[in-house]
Amino acid sequence: MKSIPSSYYLYGAAVIVVIGLFAVIVVNGIKSRVPSAYNEFAQCLADQGARMYGTWWCSHCQNQKDLFGSAFSNVDYVECSPGGTKTMSKECKDAGVEGYPTWIFADESKASGEQSLQSLSDKTSCLLPNTEAVAE
Repeated sequence: MKSIPSSYYLYGAAVIVVIGLFAVIVVNGIKSRVPSAYNEFAQCLADQGARMYGTWWCSHCQNQKDLFGSAFSNVDYVECSPGGTKTMSKECKDAGVEGYPTWIFADESKASGEQSLQSLSDKTSCLLPNTEAVAE
């Protein structure tokens, strides 16, 4: 009985990995094109002068972004650690940011830490969508 060369196992494993990566890319691409129920809400926040300051490495910032889903692209967001560094940018220092995330509103008031969508709505008068009626 002939043995199967070990290189066949490596090729097989490589094919499985490539197929898995392709599936992840396709699923993420589909998710990014699905309209979010929060698009108008996020745009209203930006229109009302609300701005979120955060960093790429902050788990609380990621949680805040996740609340909006794909609609986060409509939020006025400032990255305080650009270029993959952990050094605070001048823009964030000048804005008086001391922690992440920080929301600064048109009236120059601040809210530090993760904010509920309801608290952002209360602060800006932007209406939250009826998420039971609108599929995300």
